[in-house]
Amino acid sequence: MSQSIVTVDIGGTHARFAIAEVEGGRCIALGEPTTLHTEDHASFQTAWQDFERRQGRSLPRSVAIAIAGPTKGEIIRFTNNPWIIRPALIREKLNVDDYVLVNDFEAVGHAVAQADARYFERLCGPDEPLPATGTISVLGPGTGLGVAHVWRDGDAYRVQATEGGHVDFAPLDSIEDAILARLRKRHRRVSAERIVSGPGIVDIFETLAAMEGRAVTPEEDVAIWTRGMEQEDSLAAAAVDRFCLSLGSIAGDLALAQGASGVVIAGGLGLRIRDHLVRSGFPERFVSKGRFENFMAAIPVKLITHPQPGLFGAAAAFARQHG
Repeated sequence: MSQSIVTVDIGGTHARFAIAEVEGGRCIALGEPTTLHTEDHASFQTAWQDFERRQGRSLPRSVAIAIAGPTKGEIIRFTNNPWIIRPALIREKLNVDDYVLVNDFEAVGHAVAQADARYFERLCGPDEPLPATGTISVLGPGTGLGVAHVWRDGDAYRVQATEGGHVDFAPLDSIEDAILARLRKRHRRVSAERIVSGPGIVDIFETLAAMEGRAVTPEEDVAIWTRGMEQEDSLAAAAVDRFCLSLGSIAGDLALAQGASGVVIAGGLGLRIRDHLVRSGFPERFVSKGRFENFMAAIPVKLITHPQPGLFGAAAAFARQHG
């Protein structure tokens, strides 16, 4: 028999809520999501109550919560919003009997494991489904660089969230040498997510400008992304291409490190640059691993296109734990 639960995906700016149906360790249906601005609510509890009012009925007494950040500790704080969550009080505050609390990229891993094949779009590698056995590396550029891996053997699988976005950035040409040199002036150690994340486009763009002797006014990453993706500015477009190159290199590195038989790119930014990824040098950089080039070329690399992987994956995590 299926069970209705509330599934929640909390980021810095938005908190998304939906009603999901779970059965047999899987999420079998996801209702229409409701998106609330975190700045409009004093706490997670008041946002929960707002969602309940919008539903016009009492909410199910089980909840799956995905959060952008660590899930351990007596008090969970968010980087980009003032909310806190005390896991010991979740049942009392939300009036629920059961809950699951997962990292947002752990939720994405569950989404990768359970989503239908129609939600995966080929980026490079063989045009075939993700393998039913072995390890699937999952990474997603956003505010940072989320990394996880999924090990599966048929219907059985396990998700491991990681901090793989914090591995060292490894430049492969003189332009990336210059990007690294620029960042080293501010950071003793430069991680991959300093470059391969939404904000990373700023340092890429400003490095390219400096190489050409151009003076640029400091600006937000969104403006650079917009101009680059719309081809309104050749320098911003070059920064987007350079971002895609670096993403390909790092995706390949993670696949090698994790022994992957498949790779999935996730996240909203990945969806927005999907066309740029296949046109850029992403595929070539992914396979360019010296004597392992043939090995890398045999790995299917996909983009997950599910509209709400965080909500779906959080519900899937609940289903696995309580199935």
